[in-house]
Amino acid sequence: MNNTRIAIASALAAALVLPAGTSQAQGNMEKCYGIAKAGKNDCQTAKSSCAGTSKKDAQPDAWVSVPKGACEKIIGGKLTPS
Repeated sequence: MNNTRIAIASALAAALVLPAGTSQAQGNMEKCYGIAKAGKNDCQTAKSSCAGTSKKDAQPDAWVSVPKGACEKIIGGKLTPS
């Protein structure tokens, strides 16, 4: 029983640590609208329910994560949805 409790505590600790690491990586990223290929968006849009469901290339409300500062260098890339 003691080993089971240790395993559960370890799994819980790992689950709590993982989101902190990903948020640091996201701090260097930004949403770039209007550049995603059909079906390649990162998250939901006004017309799509979840990631990977945008209907057309360069859908104005579909976005992908890019390194900060890169979006405005991409043709058609915008920091806000159209």
